[in-house]
Amino acid sequence: MSRFDRYLLSHLLALFGFFSLVLVAIYWVNRAVGLFDELIGDGQSALVFLEFSLLTLPNVIRLVLPISAFAATVYGVNRLMADSELIVMQATGFSSFRLARPVLWFGLIVALMMLVLMHVLVPASRTMLASRSAEIAENVTSRYLSDGEFMHPSKDVTLFIREITDTGELRDLFIADNRDPAARSVYTASRALLARSDTGPKLIMFDGMVQNLSGAERLSVTRFQDFTYDLGRLIEAGALPRRDVEDLSTPDLLRADPALIAETGESRAAFLSEAHARFAMPFLGTAAALLGFSALLLGGFSRFGLWRQIGVAVGLLIFVQLIHTTAMSQSLRNPMAWPLVYAAPLTGLVLSGLLLWWSQRPRRRPKLPEATA
Repeated sequence: MSRFDRYLLSHLLALFGFFSLVLVAIYWVNRAVGLFDELIGDGQSALVFLEFSLLTLPNVIRLVLPISAFAATVYGVNRLMADSELIVMQATGFSSFRLARPVLWFGLIVALMMLVLMHVLVPASRTMLASRSAEIAENVTSRYLSDGEFMHPSKDVTLFIREITDTGELRDLFIADNRDPAARSVYTASRALLARSDTGPKLIMFDGMVQNLSGAERLSVTRFQDFTYDLGRLIEAGALPRRDVEDLSTPDLLRADPALIAETGESRAAFLSEAHARFAMPFLGTAAALLGFSALLLGGFSRFGLWRQIGVAVGLLIFVQLIHTTAMSQSLRNPMAWPLVYAAPLTGLVLSGLLLWWSQRPRRRPKLPEATA
């Protein structure tokens, strides 16, 4: 690698680190606010909030890297053009394609980072996040059990606990289950304990009774010394998290096993689309960097900056993103349409090549008026 390549590459990497740090902080804080309200409101500790926040970071970084690569390239090249450094290199005989070589190296480094994120770190972090969410969902004490107030774990279910002792014992428990209008039930107990099982949390009640009101307006009362109640029935089905396609590994997505398809509730097209997107999206960062560089090369030195060329670069990036969004939506509908996910990065690379070719064409100078005698 020549000295110029090292100089430009180090310049771009430094700016890339700065923009990535700023954008990740903005995205992360925005998501952390909602996460804080959800977890702290459910009675979780600050350590749980910190753990969940760290587990969401890989996915946030994945979204930010292409934008950071584009911003770093545009800002860095604009400053080099303003200082006439790239103008001098062009004057020494460097073609536009030769000047773009360190930018290509920079884009490939960004793509490598995104490949590691999308194939390893993001699925692993989402799997851990889903596992921890499932544990918290089963922790009914923190989610639904608070003493001295009426709670509604699900629709038409009311729960009241007079006191929760330091040892976890529940005193004076009341549960009203009105989900079935034809058979309403009321459970009361002087004390109760929570227990975990393979099928979910169980509530073991002592010294209580069950009152059942049937549709015929007949009330039956059953007293018990101990009774086990399935608390999983109090939790709505949608409240318990399940695995998503983004939680699965790339080999699992490519295989598209029918058991996994049934577990996630997604289609085979969604599996293939997500798998190939993990290969295609990293090169969006490469295309974004080359688009920003090649668009700015269309301009020359100007004391007013290269705002017109920057606008062209932003417009082309939006165009490539629209292609990516459209292609992803089409690939989700048809399992044979997965090659469309590669359309956006290929379009960005082709546009970059055309702009580089256009930038090194000789520019015609306007004819000067002939002097009259």
